[in-house]
Amino acid sequence: MRRGGGAPQGESLATWAMWAVVLAMILVTYWRLDPDTRAATDDLYHVSGNGLAGGLSRVLVELDFPIAIVAVLLALIAIDAVPRRAWLVAGPAIALCAVVAWPGVVDQDDLDARWVNVVPALGVGLALALTIAAAQRAGGDVAGRLPLDAARIVVAVAVLLVSIPWIAAELGFFLPDGIFIMRRVAPDTDGSPIAAVHLGHHHGFDGSLVALSALLLSRPRLRAGRAATVTLVCVGVAFAYGIANCVQDTWNEQLVKRGTLDWKIPSAIYPKLAWIWLVIILLGAATALVLRREARRVDSPA
Repeated sequence: MRRGGGAPQGESLATWAMWAVVLAMILVTYWRLDPDTRAATDDLYHVSGNGLAGGLSRVLVELDFPIAIVAVLLALIAIDAVPRRAWLVAGPAIALCAVVAWPGVVDQDDLDARWVNVVPALGVGLALALTIAAAQRAGGDVAGRLPLDAARIVVAVAVLLVSIPWIAAELGFFLPDGIFIMRRVAPDTDGSPIAAVHLGHHHGFDGSLVALSALLLSRPRLRAGRAATVTLVCVGVAFAYGIANCVQDTWNEQLVKRGTLDWKIPSAIYPKLAWIWLVIILLGAATALVLRREARRVDSPA
């Protein structure tokens, strides 16, 4: 029930719940699988820890990337429903989360946690506190039916379908080769042999989860103003970034490593001068424009 001004936080709470489930999966799998006993081709990918410490280490890195990115969106949506003085919390939350963009804070070649990883994780904690405060003020309902909800469902289903092998890997097991390949050995980026879809976490799954988060967080009806416009733009870019990484990892794992195609889509994890980032910017801008039109249509029905 909506109890105060601003947007109810139902979609934000659902987003936090989704990521909590993923973190639990990561913790259990990286705790359970011992790097000293598994085959090299089944590697959890660029981690060295094991047991509970290994699981917690990988969880902390996940809080940095990509959860800190999503936490910025969650903070922006939360401040729509809390008093203006909440910027005293939202500002530091966004700033701490933004530290993840600093080169080397998250290194894809070494995913063991370091002390610097605590900084963006603190920002994630502040964003969660903001969502809780906003939910107490505005309620935990979700927005009513929206014009683009059918499109949201279609995209979400497609993203979940291509994520099936990553979900299995996240749970620590291989699916038999068929529609998807997993255990088939193929060369990694450095030429070393590794399963087509190694066990543990994948950046493609991060892309799927960021895209799903953006779909959820595109639904709250924010009060008109610059903050709402900035939030829509950020949601659009996050969606484009997530889709790009989801497609890139799926393409390379399921088509290139299968031998169907030779051409690889370049990595889209880090911002750089490359055509893939032009695609992300254009798709993000287009998504923001579509969401803006939807918001105007809802706010001013014909």
